[in-house]
Parts: sequence; C-alpha cells; structure tokens
Amino acid sequence: MRVAMIGAGYVGLVSGACFAEFGVDVCVVDTEVSKVEALREGRIPIYEPGLDKLVEENARDGRLTFTTRLEEAMEGADAVFLAVGTPSRRGDGHADLTYVFAAAEQVARAAKGPLVLVTKSTVPVGTGRKIMELLDKVRPGHEIAVASNPEFLREGSAIADFMRPDRVVIGAEGDRAFQVLRRLYRPLYLIETPIVQTGLETAELIKYAANAFLAVKITFINQMADLCERAGANVHDVARGMGLDGRIGRKFLHAGPGYGGSCFPKDTLALARTAQELGAPVTIVEQTIAANDARKEQMADRVITALGGSVAGKTVAVFGLTFKPETDDMRDAPSLVVVPRLAAAGATIRAYDPQPAHAKQLLPASTGFAESALDAAEGADALVLLTEWNEFRALSPKRLRTAMKGNVVLDLRNAWDPEAFRECGFQYSSIGRQ
Repeated sequence: MRVAMIGAGYVGLVSGACFAEFGVDVCVVDTEVSKVEALREGRIPIYEPGLDKLVEENARDGRLTFTTRLEEAMEGADAVFLAVGTPSRRGDGHADLTYVFAAAEQVARAAKGPLVLVTKSTVPVGTGRKIMELLDKVRPGHEIAVASNPEFLREGSAIADFMRPDRVVIGAEGDRAFQVLRRLYRPLYLIETPIVQTGLETAELIKYAANAFLAVKITFINQMADLCERAGANVHDVARGMGLDGRIGRKFLHAGPGYGGSCFPKDTLALARTAQELGAPVTIVEQTIAANDARKEQMADRVITALGGSVAGKTVAVFGLTFKPETDDMRDAPSLVVVPRLAAAGATIRAYDPQPAHAKQLLPASTGFAESALDAAEGADALVLLTEWNEFRALSPKRLRTAMKGNVVLDLRNAWDPEAFRECGFQYSSIGRQ
C-alpha cells in the first residue's frame, strides 16, 4: 500500500514514520522547503524519543520519502491523510480549519483516481461533512471517499502509542474507506487492538470527548489538592484511593500546575465553542478551561508568597519549562505564565530545561538559561520545579542546598521526597501535601 501524509508536523511525521514501519510506502509532503530538506538529510524538526531512528531506518529502506509537491506524494496513493495544524482561531476559540480545507481542495484537484481522504488532524464535529461538500463543489463526480481517523498520540511516547494503541477509531460512510483503513492497520489487528468503526461525526467527537474528559480529570485532582492543603490531607493518597476504583482509573490523577500542550487547551476550547453553537453547552468543560487558566496564575502567586510576598531583587531557579517531560513543546506550558509573572514582579530568573530551544524564543528576554540544573540553582533564593524531567528526580538535596543561597523550594509536580529536603534545611512545599 501507499499513502500520502500532508503535513510534516508532530502528527504527520510520527504517523508517517510509523505507517512506514508497518511496511507501507509513505510520502510526507509539506510546503515548508527548509523542513523537507532537513528531513531528507535526517534532521528531525521536533523532539520525540525514538523518532530520529525510526525516520532514518525507514528513509534508508525507501519506505519513507519527503517532498514539497503534492502531486508527487499522491502518485499511486491508496489514501491521503490530512495532518495539518488546527490551532485555536483568534477571537472566538474555534479550531481554525483554514489549512484543512485548503489541503482538501488541493487533493480534489490533484486526484487522478479513486482514493480515501482521511482526516488525521483534530477537527470539530461536522468537519468531515463539510469536506465532502467541498469535494463535490470542486470536483463533481469525484471518486474520493472521506474518513476520520483521529490520533491519540501523547508527546514523549507517541511511537509506542501508535504501535500499541488502546484503540483505533475509524469514521466513514461506505465500505471502501473502511476497507482501505483496515488494510493499513492490519498489523494492529494481529495484536488484537480494538478497532472502533463509526460514522464521521462520531469519530470526530470521540477525539474531543476523550481529551476533554482527561482535562476535566486533571483539573478535578488539582482542586482536590487545594482542598487537601486546607484539610490536612495528602492528595497522593486521595488519588491512589480513587484510582484503585476500576470505574475511575489511576491515570491523569497527578496534581500539578495545570495542563498545557498541543491538545488539551485548544481541544477543550473548540469543543466548548461547538457545543455552545449547537445549543448543547458542556458547562463542565467550560469550567475546566477557566479553572486551568486560573491555576497557572495561582502557581506564580505561590512562589511570591513563599518568598515573603515579594520576589523583587530575588533570584528564582526554575527547573523544567516544557509543558511535560520528553518533549520540546511549549504550547500553553505553565512556565509561559509563571516565568513572565515572576520576571514582571522583579525576580531574576535562572532556568534550565533539557530541551530549551522553543523556551528561549518564547520566554522574556531577561530569562537566564543555565547549562545544567545545578548551574541554575547556583546562588538562587528559591527553586521552583515546573516540569518533572527524570534527571531532576535524582538530584541530591544536599548538593542543591550547597548551591543555593536561599532555602525555599516549591515542588509543583510532587516529584521529590519532602522529608529529604526538609532534613537538608529547605523550606519545602508541594501540591496537596503537608
């Protein structure tokens, strides 16, 4: 089989490389010339563990190619995947589908025979139907079947998520699209991966409903953490007691500074806006969005309070800037709120992240970037852990205490042992724990 993948971003590149690993011939097309040239030379534009090796091996074996020409990518393709960006639209929060519709129109004009056009991008419910209408208008009598195949990739573990997913969702009308996609995902049938076959609208809504539910779950445990602090309880034990209930589950019950990333913020907002327009508002999601935005501001307030109500003239070391470990993604990361707030309040920021490239472009120019965690902590009045990269977990509190001038530590990911830090003389605080 052969597929074309439109978009060499996170979803397109990971999905294309993984399909190639399945034995499919994949051509990834992108309009950005420099990105395509870099990929041809083996340089990966994003950080995702294992992706560089996967791309290198499949490109070497000829199953994975890159181009800027859509016609070349579509030559002989059984399916064309849309993996373009759907950012939040300025002003109203709806998903911006400009790139989706533009790519669909280009496919309609370039198609030379029957194929399946598959939406891999996260799109609001009803988008597939609009694509069908667009195809009918641009190319009457076409032989292009439309399908929805949403991705459920977690940054930092995307390859494993693609190769061993919890489920594969396929939404379409008519047998041809289902047949083509079942053939593509045949390696997953062999390991008994559940395949959910639905209509277009249902498949689109599954993706938004899943992400929104997880965002609600994170926000719920964050609010429980606040309650634990007031009541003298331990949020770790609360989460464990809840998570052992099979109806609830243990995942996404980790208290912290709020969610970020490429999916949850924009998907919850897009779902809320769509639901409002359809007259079926999802108020629990609306409240989740507001609570998560407020939580990031509250984290900055915690730091200021821990330093006696003012950070003016103080040096604050910040460990971790990306929205989660094992990625360089800064989209809606808590650091984008916390660091500017502290800098505006007069703090000197010394930050360290293992993947700082995007952070350096997005954080205030006054932010100092260190080459290591201990370098960032040197002479600091306070230390804030924002992202729990593994290398931070093993840091010796004794070495940190020797490096720092002050003794204030705010562990906003509950990654460290409170007693070990207190024994070294730290004024240690975390989330939802005494």
